[in-house]
Amino acid sequence: MQLNVINKSFSLPDGREISIETGKLAKQADGSVVVRMGNTMLLATVVSAQDAKENVDFLPLSVDYQEKFASTGKVPGGFLKREGRLSDYEILISRLVDRAIRPMFPDDYHADTQIAISLISGDENALPDSLAALAASAALAVSDIPFNGPISEVRVARVNGEFVINPTMAQKEEADIDMIVAATIDNILMVEGEMLEVSEDDMLEAIKVAHEAIKVQCQIQKELEKEAGKTVKREYNHENNDEALMERMQKELYDKVYAVVQKANPNKAERSESIKKIKEDFVASLGEEHEYDEFMISQYFKKIQKEAARNLVLDETIRLDGRKMDEIRPIWSEVDYLPMTHGSAVFTRGETQSLTTVTLGTKMDEQLIDGAMYSGSNKFMLHYNFPAFSTGEVRPNRGPGRREVGHGNLAWRALKGQLPKENPYTIRVVSDILESNGSSSMATVCAGSLALMDAGIQISKPVSGIAMGMISDSKTGKYAILSDILGDEDHLGDMDFKVTGTEEGITATQMDIKVDGLSYEVLKKALDQAKQGRLHILNEMKKTIEAPREDLKPNAPRSVVLKIDREMIGAVIGPGGKVIQEIQKETGATIVIEEIDNKGVVNIFAVNKDDMNAAVNRIKAIAATPEVGEVYEGKVKSIMPFGAFIEFMPGKDGLLHISEIKWERLESMDGVMEVGEDVTVKLIDVDKKTGKYRLSRKVLLPKPEKKTENS
Repeated sequence: MQLNVINKSFSLPDGREISIETGKLAKQADGSVVVRMGNTMLLATVVSAQDAKENVDFLPLSVDYQEKFASTGKVPGGFLKREGRLSDYEILISRLVDRAIRPMFPDDYHADTQIAISLISGDENALPDSLAALAASAALAVSDIPFNGPISEVRVARVNGEFVINPTMAQKEEADIDMIVAATIDNILMVEGEMLEVSEDDMLEAIKVAHEAIKVQCQIQKELEKEAGKTVKREYNHENNDEALMERMQKELYDKVYAVVQKANPNKAERSESIKKIKEDFVASLGEEHEYDEFMISQYFKKIQKEAARNLVLDETIRLDGRKMDEIRPIWSEVDYLPMTHGSAVFTRGETQSLTTVTLGTKMDEQLIDGAMYSGSNKFMLHYNFPAFSTGEVRPNRGPGRREVGHGNLAWRALKGQLPKENPYTIRVVSDILESNGSSSMATVCAGSLALMDAGIQISKPVSGIAMGMISDSKTGKYAILSDILGDEDHLGDMDFKVTGTEEGITATQMDIKVDGLSYEVLKKALDQAKQGRLHILNEMKKTIEAPREDLKPNAPRSVVLKIDREMIGAVIGPGGKVIQEIQKETGATIVIEEIDNKGVVNIFAVNKDDMNAAVNRIKAIAATPEVGEVYEGKVKSIMPFGAFIEFMPGKDGLLHISEIKWERLESMDGVMEVGEDVTVKLIDVDKKTGKYRLSRKVLLPKPEKKTENS
């Protein structure tokens, strides 16, 4: 069988090579490629239906990224021992691809489309998430599916002051900037990442470096498309239009809609109801026997509503709720709202509200991660929930969707860098959105920061977040940057730009751009305006709580981490776990021991200070190294003619010689001591050859005065 295999390759700035191959695998898909970097290989396929379903006015696109366990020589965990539903990690990568790819399809293309990306060989020195969008775009390039690409994504990291494209895992862990950037040859499409309190200028510089690398990858895809003979795409017609109806609705309804949005009503429900009535009155005016397509009426009305709201901002600088372009909605917050949680906060900004809780757990509560590329544990979790009632809707609860996973991850990234380095707790933050009218993920960041401080977690600095928007007109060149956007402003705008940070700098960001030609000057203005809004929100948060509480809540578990010599791990555990079980039984504490970096790390958890102190003292006593000159409270273990053996530390006996019991000379040990008797002794010597301990009691007693001749 003759294969028509096409292979194109290019180099990253540091010389590493990436190849794109098509024509060998999955040839019945509309498009398929294998992207390889080092020993990491991704298979991407794309299939799109020839026709759209009836009354569909959007692109039904699904993007699924999955890592095959065999790609890294692993067997899946669990009972079934096979890949199951996508993990949160896989969902997040799927979202990165989706958000970059989706805006590039033609607006009138509505056919069911599926992109599947599989990790078929995995190498930690070539992380696959930075290659997934390149693979998806390349699969589209070698298909006949209409697509206004190509696009690509890269990871950009700053390691020791130098920018690196698609870094290794080790480089990524050392970076103070870690971002995924998506773009076409001409325009930035999407940015997502985390930073260690960096400046706006540093973030912009990272985006520029990433874009230069992306331009090379897009050019290679154009060459691939040409060689595959797919420069001409399929013809389609997924929309029916009625020009007469559209003109009539524009003429009759635009001014009415404009008048409603011009009133700048801050109440979303009232504003929506007024606009809805305009449409209902128009449909009623057509009569019951009208022949117009109601689906078409709805589509044209949405366009009119969007046009009116955008023109209001650009022509009159008036927002839907009456605010100025850089004005933040009213904020109120409260901590310690829930008495039995370990920490809680309510954060409300306008019509968006988050009720957030913090729960502290033990090491045994850590989240276990079993993936193809990464296995380990996670001791800081943040979960975001978006129930239907938060927007006044009725919708079945199907568990967290991809949006919830993505918003939770953004807030997690924003906060995790401020947690104390020596944190003994497993921390779970849960944000329940009770009201939503835009920026609910940023409300989660603010509420999460407040709740952590309320819980007594010693975060370095509080973090706030803000969602920015933009409305622009390419014909006139007009644009407006909007701070703290509403839900409607998100839908009708050209950019959704979320920025989180402390007073010192940015900690996380997520940006989706829906318009071509966004300049770096406009992006810089948006970042500077976001900074002012972020600082304003931080000041409002400080009115509620300025710094973490000094202590945990009374009902919160206590945790202490002790480091002991590696050789003492066995002594603390005891034969068959006897010693550690006895300590847990007597003190009520939970103790977990592990070996890390040739040290014994002992995690101790207790429900109160007394239990904690008792357990700590027991372990310290077992693991402590006897020191010459130290005084110990011992117990007589056995008596010999020449002295007594004293257990002066758990598991450690020393000889108290008969000559060291009293200053007076003792002829024998008869009646001097009893087995089990408590005795205070001092360690006076350790035999260097045998390691035996010599104790003294008399040195702790007053030395008798010497008798004179006259006494």
